[in-house]
Amino acid sequence: MRRKSDVLTTLFFFIIVASLFPLGIGPEAETLRRIAPGVLWVAALLATMLSLNRMFAADYTDGTLEQMALSAVPLGILVAGKVAAHWLLSGLPLALLAPVIGLQFDLAPRTLAVLCASLVIGTPVLSLIGAIGAALTLGVRGGGVLVSLLVLPLYVPVLIFGAGGVEADVSGLGAGAHLSLLAAMLALAGFFAPWATTTALRIALE
Repeated sequence: MRRKSDVLTTLFFFIIVASLFPLGIGPEAETLRRIAPGVLWVAALLATMLSLNRMFAADYTDGTLEQMALSAVPLGILVAGKVAAHWLLSGLPLALLAPVIGLQFDLAPRTLAVLCASLVIGTPVLSLIGAIGAALTLGVRGGGVLVSLLVLPLYVPVLIFGAGGVEADVSGLGAGAHLSLLAAMLALAGFFAPWATTTALRIALE
């Protein structure tokens, strides 16, 4: 919350990128409905990545991270709190804003609800995976670029099933299977990511 510019940058980036496509492609409703799932999900994914490299950077620079590692509270719990804060300030606003942006693509109300649900389930996975990348590149020059290179391949399954769920609803096939797979990814990431991030942070501190 102290870095409000990060939050605003994420939101404005998402709004601008998602809004440029209808302007560039044209007003054909069928075309807009067909590209909407991929465009909105890619825009949300890229917007989430903007603040990843700063997730632990300030704490590492001022010594707070060392105090966190030495505190009585397990570092894994503190890392989970940092990831939750990152999602609340970057992922959740995108998920709530996406249905409004989706109106530009002529999406039905049911499809907008599926879009919001897929982002609510999928964006925490992006934050959890991104935390691992941010911890691995902590203190490295050019860490922002390295984070992108590390996490983008891991984001692909989330993108496929997130956008696929919205596309399936547009096609009338139902999004239940895609949302279930996203929920399974969230459960796995929620279990393993804090442990992996904690290990990477301890290595960075050494």
